[in-house]
Amino acid sequence: GIAGVLKSVLALQHGVLPRTLHAETPSPHVDWTAGRVRLLTDAVDWPATGRPRRYGVSSFGISGTNVSGTNAHAILEEPPADPEAAATPAQAEPAGAEAAGAEAPAVPWVLSARSPEALAARAEALLAHTAAHPGLRPADIGHALATTRTAFEHRALVTGATGAELTEGLRALAAGGSTPRTARGTAAHGRRVAFVFPGQGSQWAGMAVGLLDTSEFFRERIAACGRALAPYVDWDLEGVLRGAPGAPALDSADDVVQPALWAVMVSLAELWRSFGVEPSAVIGHSQGEIAAAAVSGALGLDDAARVVALRSRLLARLAGLGGMVSVPEPLADVTRRLEQWGERLGVAAVNGPRSTVVSGDADALEEFLAACTADGVRAKRVPVDYASHSAHVELIEAELAEALAGITPRTPRVPFYSPS
Repeated sequence: GIAGVLKSVLALQHGVLPRTLHAETPSPHVDWTAGRVRLLTDAVDWPATGRPRRYGVSSFGISGTNVSGTNAHAILEEPPADPEAAATPAQAEPAGAEAAGAEAPAVPWVLSARSPEALAARAEALLAHTAAHPGLRPADIGHALATTRTAFEHRALVTGATGAELTEGLRALAAGGSTPRTARGTAAHGRRVAFVFPGQGSQWAGMAVGLLDTSEFFRERIAACGRALAPYVDWDLEGVLRGAPGAPALDSADDVVQPALWAVMVSLAELWRSFGVEPSAVIGHSQGEIAAAAVSGALGLDDAARVVALRSRLLARLAGLGGMVSVPEPLADVTRRLEQWGERLGVAAVNGPRSTVVSGDADALEEFLAACTADGVRAKRVPVDYASHSAHVELIEAELAEALAGITPRTPRVPFYSPS
């Protein structure tokens, strides 16, 4: 949490790695002799290496749901000693040159070959090519490597924010070595990819802005989703995502955040597909099922936009009637707890082995929370004022069915699984 962030800032400032607290007796469940991870029993110096020092901070809440609790990992990087001397972004500078400018995300260069020796030779050849053509942009080289080359079994990756960092990694690969910016491996066969789409609660302020600024493909997909939503909303999708003046805040209402989340999820999926990552299956949680249906082909983009916009608008009718609570217990334990409330409360979702969401009447939820507190169970209210995934939604069932009449699902091109 925030204490870890403060500790990391001090560690970066003073160049000292603090000792690991409460670790006098290492856990017997971890093989500390394997790998390179070790506990720090004493503070140790953190010497400068010429590269920025980075510190990772994890924060994992007790609820573990997609709508409450914390599930985050932040990486803090020390500032450059001389901000004016920062290198030009890899996307703009030539591969062999550096100049002053704003920082940008690292660019990946991917290599593959039929053997380790051929992989080293491939790195050597690319190194010579960049030296002979210093005007090439690293981003263009990375795009060509990723999209115009056959992928062989032996693979390597070089990342860098400047041409110098990328060529340094190539030299290491050509010599059979490695750096913190390189990785090697062999292709895994038989693995398949599934796209999983979350429900409400996974959003944050500024969501998708980075991709809107850097990816024309993603920006075009967002624009297409915006056009599909336009008949049903009175706000501009990109304006909401960017927090533009006059646009409603992303979290201002369910009929804003849910369509915006849907658009981002669909656009992200199409971006991955543009990189050659095709899902073998899709699945969604709660409103994420609408995005999954669109990506699978079970719903057309216009139909999916209609579903998410009209459904989220009707949910406003349920405001104030109920709520939801996240309970860090298995389903069986929560089910027993709910017996005394009968039909007033029910299980809304099972998000994990020890993560269950309850929804129902507002007053019954208050009683349920008090009972959990008395038993030492740290249940947490989900920040919504309606009881999603409960009998409450039957109040809008007929109207929603009428609003969605005429929509005809298609045969999906990708297997579409539903957790419902």
